[in-house]
Parts: sequence; C-alpha cells; structure tokens
Amino acid sequence: MNPTIINKSRIVNEQKLILPGCYDWQNFKGIKTLIEQQPGVKISYLDGVIEFMTLGEEHETIKSIIAILLGIYFWQKEIEFTPVGSATRESEEKGVSFEPDESYYIGEKKEHPDLAIEVNITSGSVKKLEKYKRFKIKEVWLWQNNKFSLYSLQDNEYKQIFQSQLLPELNFKLFENCVLMSSQLEAIKIFTDSIQENNKK
Repeated sequence: MNPTIINKSRIVNEQKLILPGCYDWQNFKGIKTLIEQQPGVKISYLDGVIEFMTLGEEHETIKSIIAILLGIYFWQKEIEFTPVGSATRESEEKGVSFEPDESYYIGEKKEHPDLAIEVNITSGSVKKLEKYKRFKIKEVWLWQNNKFSLYSLQDNEYKQIFQSQLLPELNFKLFENCVLMSSQLEAIKIFTDSIQENNKK
C-alpha cells in the first residue's frame, strides 16, 4: 500500500486490504513503521499475512458509543475495570500483531485483557478470533450487521455464546438498540435508566 494515496481532506469509509504474499516478522515491522505515520489506518499481522484497514466515521462512531455505554454500565454496576482501548497486542513468537477496537481488564489487571471488542462495518469473519486466542482473551465481542456476536474462550477454542459470561446481567438487545440510535444523548439516557431500574429490583 502506498501511504501517499490517503487523502486527509475527505471522509474515508472503512476499507480493508490484505497485502498479497507472505511476510516475515522483520518485513512486517518495517511496513508497520511506514503505516503508523498515516493517521486513521490500522495494520494487523497473523502468520505472515498483513491486513490494512482504514477507519471511517461510522466505524469510529460505533466504537466510541460502545465504549461510552459500556463505561456507564461498569459505573452503574460498580464493576472495577481498566479500559485499555486499542493498545497493541503483538508477539513475534506467536506470529501475531493487532489492535482491538476496545479492550478491558475487568477486576484486577492480568497478563492480558479479559474482554476485546472489534467493530466490522464492511465485513468480518470469525477467523479473526485466532489472533485473540493466542493471547487467551476470555471474551471477544464482534460488532457486525448491526449487532453483537459474542465468543467465549473455552478449552482453548472460541465458542459462540448468547449472553456474556463476564457481564451476565448486561441486556444486549437494549445495548444494540442504543448503539444504533441517531441521538447519543437519548441512547445514554435510555441505557442508564434501564440499568438503574434493574438495580432497584
């Protein structure tokens, strides 16, 4: 990918590109150094395959509102957490480097986050779970097709689940509806009111 083709003066929709060929770790690190000079571009590496993704406004809006609502949930439920956002997870030995859209330690900090969230606007695949498995992240939430798909690491494989095991009381239907609302203020109010009402029961 030629870094100069990105036009900073226009809104760019999310786009993904897999670089043809297979690359060793040193090649990847060299390419990553060049790409990191371009804002709004993420790069990931898995077993020699390099993928680029531009970050469009829709992607960033959904990612941000998910983080806001989840932060409210932790606060209202008095759950200790540490948000670490898109902090890079990489290991030459494991053959992987990537940045989740959001990630969290729940309770005490450990070697790796408990929860990672990835937002896919244009396309997505459960094959992406392989990179999370190598860091033994307990739960991965994939946002695609305007809803969450939840995966829990069980016996070193991700199994799809329909309610978070880390946050068993979180109402995902409401969560999804609030993420999709055009008014973020209204979404926050509805989401917060629901949690407070549930806390009274």
